[in-house]
Amino acid sequence: MTRAAALLLAAIVAATIFIPLASPHRLDEQDLARQLEPPSRAHPFGTDIAGRDLLVRVAHGGRISLLVGLVATLVSLVIGVTWGAVAGYAGGRIDHWMMRFVDLLYALPFMFFVILLVTYFGRSMVLLFVALGAVQWLTMSRIVRGQVLSLKEEPFVEAARALGASGPRIIGSHILPNLVGPVIVYATLTVPAVILEEAFLSFLGLGVSPPRTSWGLLAAEGAAAISVVRTNWWLVVFPGAALGLTLLALNFVGDGLRTALDPRSARRR
Repeated sequence: MTRAAALLLAAIVAATIFIPLASPHRLDEQDLARQLEPPSRAHPFGTDIAGRDLLVRVAHGGRISLLVGLVATLVSLVIGVTWGAVAGYAGGRIDHWMMRFVDLLYALPFMFFVILLVTYFGRSMVLLFVALGAVQWLTMSRIVRGQVLSLKEEPFVEAARALGASGPRIIGSHILPNLVGPVIVYATLTVPAVILEEAFLSFLGLGVSPPRTSWGLLAAEGAAAISVVRTNWWLVVFPGAALGLTLLALNFVGDGLRTALDPRSARRR
């Protein structure tokens, strides 16, 4: 199942890259004479309300959705790994207050916080990356802290400390390399969560702004069109299917990586 999910994910990524290059249609190429045409040989996914080819727009939307997922996940990992590693290695009062800050942030409605940021500062890709990444680092910090609390008592860390290695050097050279497995697994599970949050924001009109597009924005546009003419099913089905298949593939890949990097999880099943 994991291999099939990985192949599906690779096919989706390849489609987002090569379909816009191979298609004779362009992202914002309008043809008002072909508005809301159902799927056909000329337009396999049909056309939207402006006569634009939906296949190309879904492929372009996939680029944006996947990019947001990857970059925001990277932001969350940088913050979460740094915070958790420092808290776990420092211990004592530093660890206590750093983790109480994490507990405080857990109590806040972070999607509401993201919506406020986007509303106040305006819609931009950079802000979207930072805002979505900034709400995903809390769990990663707890995971890393727990691992560091265990690793810092290991003999190889004690030996490095006895040789006079500084705290940052021990964290960077001896502890973080041993956290690669949990970090990779969490990253694969964070990407679909971020993509779904971006789709939610775009559906509300607070995410990606035109002329760019994303799967969430396409679904919102399709839902608006269907509310007028309910036979235009392809406007929602194809963006929704692309989003759903991508999330499904990413979750299966993450589950497979967790099993591969932690064999105990497979034995527990």
